[in-house]
Amino acid sequence: MMELSSPVTGMKGIGQKYAQLLAKLNIVTVYDLLTYYPMRYEAYPQITSIQGVRENEKQAVSGIVTGSVSMRRVRSLSILTFSLSDETGVMPMTIFNMPYLRNAISAGKRFVCYGRIVGKGNKKTMEQPVLFKPEDYLSLAGTLQPRYHTVKGITTKTISGAMRKALDAVSDLSDAMPYEIRKKYDLMEYRAALERIHFPATKEQYIEARNRLVFQEFLYFLVQMKAEKAESAKIPNAYPLFAVAQTKRLIESLPYRLTDAQMKVWEQIETDLQADVVMNRLVQGDVGSGKTIIAILALLMTVSNGLQGAMMAPTEVLARQHYAAIKELTNQYGLPFSPVLLTGSLTAKEKREAYAAMEDGTANVIVGTHALIQEKARYHSLALVITDEQHRFGVRQRESLAGKGAMPHILVMSATPIPRTLAMILFGDLSISTIDEYPKNRIPIKNCVLHREKRDSAYRFIGKQIAEGRQAYVICPMVEEGVSEELENVVAYTDKLKEAFPESIRISYLHGKMKNAEKNRIMDAFSAHDIDILVSTTVVEVGIDVPNATVILIENAERFGLAGLHQLRGRVGRGSHQSYCIFMTDSDSKETQERLEILVHSNDGFHIANEDMRLRGPGDLFGIRQSGVLSFRLGDIYQDSVLLRQAAECADMVLAKKELLKPVMEDIMAHTANTPDYRTI
Repeated sequence: MMELSSPVTGMKGIGQKYAQLLAKLNIVTVYDLLTYYPMRYEAYPQITSIQGVRENEKQAVSGIVTGSVSMRRVRSLSILTFSLSDETGVMPMTIFNMPYLRNAISAGKRFVCYGRIVGKGNKKTMEQPVLFKPEDYLSLAGTLQPRYHTVKGITTKTISGAMRKALDAVSDLSDAMPYEIRKKYDLMEYRAALERIHFPATKEQYIEARNRLVFQEFLYFLVQMKAEKAESAKIPNAYPLFAVAQTKRLIESLPYRLTDAQMKVWEQIETDLQADVVMNRLVQGDVGSGKTIIAILALLMTVSNGLQGAMMAPTEVLARQHYAAIKELTNQYGLPFSPVLLTGSLTAKEKREAYAAMEDGTANVIVGTHALIQEKARYHSLALVITDEQHRFGVRQRESLAGKGAMPHILVMSATPIPRTLAMILFGDLSISTIDEYPKNRIPIKNCVLHREKRDSAYRFIGKQIAEGRQAYVICPMVEEGVSEELENVVAYTDKLKEAFPESIRISYLHGKMKNAEKNRIMDAFSAHDIDILVSTTVVEVGIDVPNATVILIENAERFGLAGLHQLRGRVGRGSHQSYCIFMTDSDSKETQERLEILVHSNDGFHIANEDMRLRGPGDLFGIRQSGVLSFRLGDIYQDSVLLRQAAECADMVLAKKELLKPVMEDIMAHTANTPDYRTI
């Protein structure tokens, strides 16, 4: 038998090679493996006749390959075509970028082809089918099969097999959740929940298992947060600041007038910085509402008091943009900033120089990523930490950043509008400020929803914008072929775009699996207008700022939550030109149309967040994607808002009863590295 803390290498069939690949997915222990939840489930339908297939649905047809099998190349795109026939008709099949299948397909062979049916005129075709031997498909028909995020060398089948072995081998899967809580909130036992989240026999089993695991995730997070609030509320202000004239002078010098909402939030921050206890404030404001200038004012007050401020961003790309913006403002308005950049990709020499400037006080503003809280990073007099989209910032990180003992003020800036009812639960340890007013010179983004059949018209529109000197984003949910066949993906999509547009239009791609240096190179090229169309995953969701980009096309928009779509839309509308957002979908459902129409008619993130919470149903098998900066391991604050409220109620009950608190805290501590404590949520 194995323990949850045992390394995966102790499991039969997992050697060093597989262990190294699993480590890329942050799976090191058996616990890591069991809590590596499916990203979605494939519901394999019963086989349909070719004559009976329905457009825009995933269907399975069984037949014999007839006629010739052809392979052609268009630039870097390979296109494999063949036909499948049964007693009711013939259906063309098209497979992109999988040339190795050519040798497996020949006339007379029988396959079950499973994929999305696309209507072309009076004909129907199946694009990107998955091919099965008939007996293999029959064993899957009518079942739910988990699909996991993978890396090259590891398949969903490998992970699923390891999961089964782990569930059979683990001895310490006893339930740490007190029976009193399970009974009150009708929660199934932990072992059964893990079994059914990975191997559900029915949708009902999946929902029941997911509810248990999401409730536990929220509960453990909230117990820690509430306990931490009691601790942090007592921290004395070691750096009481004085109001300074420099902030007022900057406000008066700006070429625009701050909105009433901006001024109200700035006054709250200015008061906090002078108070008896440390500031711990969240500023929520939609994209374009003017949060950055508020952060600059807070840094200016800190520096003018002879102290240091730090700004931590979630990505290196965004950290570099903040650093450039601070330098530009310093030069433009003669501000007393001496900024330094600290990120993981700096050379050893650059890091040494940055560390020295931070420690001796030469640098009074430090901008960076999580490198700011590493052990080597020491500060002279760090009084203020501004975190960008890092909603959870706990006592331990304060201590890391304080460096020499005194606790800094914390200001969290978020462009992710969250309904206030949920924000009060999630960020109960923070004072919440909202910038709910927009600058008058802001040009509203124009939005539309298009069915995939109208993709050509979207491409023509993008082409016109590029001809006028503008740039465009295209967002795809997946990174590469083989992860989820029916969703558009970055690598193959880029090849298709190159086929659709003239060679004069420069197209490149960006995704989260790239190394930082490569991401930076691509973003620098896009910012410099050396790239016209950037195909990307949601890695562009947070903070990337290219004012010349005026169009964003979001593929498979039905797969994203409204809040996530709104965040993505915020990549455009940042310059002086009219901007546009195109939501592309292949769904014909009325529910999808209703959801997306909310975005067409509103650019107000707070309204959209409330609608997202209202419309999301629990237990979506196929995974509407949440906003990336609000991601728990499994829970979704919009879809699971009822569970979140129940968990908040339960957290108060747990903290009030020692007999409930003890087992919960022991379980949290046993898996500290694997719980949402201090994660970006």
